[in-house]
Amino acid sequence: MGSLGSTKDFDVFNGFYNTINGKLTTTEKTRHGTNPATGKPLAEVPVSTQQDVDDAVAAAKAAFKTWSKVPLADRQKAVKDFADGLEKYVPEFGKLLTSEQGKPNQFAVGEIQTGVHWLRALADIKFDEQVVQEDDDKQVIVRYTPLGVTVGIVPWNFPVHLACGKIAPSVITGNPIIIKPSPFTPYCDLKLGELAQQYFPPGVVQVLSGDDNLGPWLTAHPGPDKISFTGSTFTGKKVMESASKTLKRVTLELGGKDPAIICKDVDIATVAQKIGTLAFLNSGQICLAIKRIYVHEDIYEKFREAIVAFTKTLKVGEGNEEGVFLGPIQNSMQYEKVKTFFSDIEKEKWNVAVGGKNEDKPGYFITPTIIDKPADDSRIVTEEPFGPIVPLLTWKDEDDVIARANNTKMGLGASVWSNDLEQASRLARQLEAGSVWVNTHLEVDPNAPFGGHKESGVGSEWSISGLRSFCNSQTLYLKKRA
Repeated sequence: MGSLGSTKDFDVFNGFYNTINGKLTTTEKTRHGTNPATGKPLAEVPVSTQQDVDDAVAAAKAAFKTWSKVPLADRQKAVKDFADGLEKYVPEFGKLLTSEQGKPNQFAVGEIQTGVHWLRALADIKFDEQVVQEDDDKQVIVRYTPLGVTVGIVPWNFPVHLACGKIAPSVITGNPIIIKPSPFTPYCDLKLGELAQQYFPPGVVQVLSGDDNLGPWLTAHPGPDKISFTGSTFTGKKVMESASKTLKRVTLELGGKDPAIICKDVDIATVAQKIGTLAFLNSGQICLAIKRIYVHEDIYEKFREAIVAFTKTLKVGEGNEEGVFLGPIQNSMQYEKVKTFFSDIEKEKWNVAVGGKNEDKPGYFITPTIIDKPADDSRIVTEEPFGPIVPLLTWKDEDDVIARANNTKMGLGASVWSNDLEQASRLARQLEAGSVWVNTHLEVDPNAPFGGHKESGVGSEWSISGLRSFCNSQTLYLKKRA
């Protein structure tokens, strides 16, 4: 590890380094990401070693001794100041995010702004001790004390928003955090770590870039006390297994197979456009995106016609192009996985309502595709493609559609669409998912818990419960007389 010292001359676009103990550091070995729209290499980034991990954990442990004793109001102010600092660079971070992640620039800018909002909102949450019982004889107080060193493992689909959503609750509650970005999207998160040094003491916010060794090194290391992981269910199980060996706390936000149930009384043109938008946003690379569309049989044909017409208007292209809605799939590994669903079209004899073929051009581009009435046991219905291909299905009986919607190992999100709010509420309350919406989907709030049922996660992030997940609970019994 080599040190470059000061972080004062901040430049979003140049120089990507680890941040360890308040300093920018280099590594002997480097690697680079790839622009998914062009296939061209991006700047070199560090490949952290086991020694870098040891150094970062040691720095975080040292910082914990003082940061955990800083008054809550001062920790909250530091996070708000960090939000102000990030806000100054929204256009620059947006441009960088488009180059590494691929999403259209307007959505990249929106992600940075969402990260700023999350930092501020989480810092505003009232986080006091609770008196749960008091009488003349005693007082019972519930306190939430810092855990220690935490690790935030951030995915490649929303690297800035989700990094901010892990940094804020950790440092607000008194815990230093080490952020590990995805090897596919390290750039914005490395710059977040560099910027954070202007607002937090050394060791409180650190960021390590690396290869596939880095995650296992962090989850197995005896130093950290908690892992906050967002990613696939497959990897989440590995994280939990590794963390269990040292009994680290874990919060896991994992995959989804979100159903949307469309009732027969909706305005077809309006709802079809909304469903199409929410299914194909971020090229379908959202854990909470709509991934199964159940349409009442009385309106199925007209709804299919409307959503097909809307889907045809969605422009696919490089994120800096005018009017682009779908950027590329973020990386080659995911691109090849999504293409296997297209290979199944002919093999499984699926009916294609729209899309189905991809242009042969540079970049990891996928045409938005809707499969018309595939079998309920087909891959497109049971597995998560994490790309812009969704099944359109029909229903007529409430009990049947609820059973089909819940027939999955996942339970992240779900939605019901109806102008009959009594029916919508009745259906929504039967869905097995951590977030359920009526007449919308994908809307999340920093003041509400976010987590999944079944194999979509363990625990929740954000809100007061998310902050408490970075703490030990302590019950203090005070007898008023000895």
